Amino acid sequence: MNGPVEHADPAAIRAQIHELHRRHAALPADQIVSFYPPEAESEADRFGLSGVHVSGVRVSVGDCGRRFPLHSISKVFTYALALEDNGREATLARIGVEPSGDPFNSITFDEEQLRPHNPMVNAGALVATSLIRGGGPREKVERLLERLRLFSGNPDLRVDAAILDQQLRTNDRNLATSYLMRSLGMLDGNIEDNILVYLSACSVTVDTDELAVMGATLAHGGTNPLTGDSAMPAEHVRDVTSVMTTCGMYDAAGQWFYDVGIPAKSGVSGGIVAAIPERIGIAVYSPGLDAHGNSVRGVNICRDLSTHFGLHVFAGPGRRTFV
Repeated sequence: MNGPVEHADPAAIRAQIHELHRRHAALPADQIVSFYPPEAESEADRFGLSGVHVSGVRVSVGDCGRRFPLHSISKVFTYALALEDNGREATLARIGVEPSGDPFNSITFDEEQLRPHNPMVNAGALVATSLIRGGGPREKVERLLERLRLFSGNPDLRVDAAILDQQLRTNDRNLATSYLMRSLGMLDGNIEDNILVYLSACSVTVDTDELAVMGATLAHGGTNPLTGDSAMPAEHVRDVTSVMTTCGMYDAAGQWFYDVGIPAKSGVSGGIVAAIPERIGIAVYSPGLDAHGNSVRGVNICRDLSTHFGLHVFAGPGRRTFV
């Protein structure tokens, strides 16, 4: 397993991934701080892991068919569409790219530039949503769904109406953030319509097989490696994966990059998507969150995968067993 992947035995790679999944099957209860929503504690034993190489090779372990909402993972794809619609400079003028160091739902901004810190926190994602073109919330949601379907290769991805309704009923903080940003000139238009689009994207459900393809599409320069369809312009992929690297794991992004070293985004449903450029996409689903809102099992197994297969972006060539 020290040579390049074309000389490696795919069956041996799959066996090692299955073994890593088995090692993390026991829930580290002492590391669990919360479940979201709280009733997700009944799903504590769910644990899916999927990987897709840019060559199209796939591996799935555990509860890979279990569907869960994207929640904050959707911010990656909302930002991608905002970049496509507005271009790099216009988007950067409205949303920064600096880690905030604060929780994802903090009502804090870059006061010098008068913009949200980055598109991976709620404030930045709300502004990114407002930058998506469309004649109204329905058209904007359809455009987001179209992109998510291209990323995943699943033409049937849709918004889960029950999850969206739950999100809309517990939405006060997003409303407060939005109205404050509008008062400061960072956001314009109809606040309720914009939040409907934002939460609709958060309420799209996926499984880890689909989410890994989405990660692999980012890793493959915006082209789905299984379908060959372009999901986003290649010139914006670098910006999206860069922000995932520095801001994607909430206020634990620095520790994540130090330990794991790959572009990733988490969601409070227990999902994580990772995209290693020109190599692979990885997806994990495991409810049970740490103090930062990241999946405990997800973080732990991604750390082991990075170490075992040399996935850290600064891993030396001799450490890599995927190319």
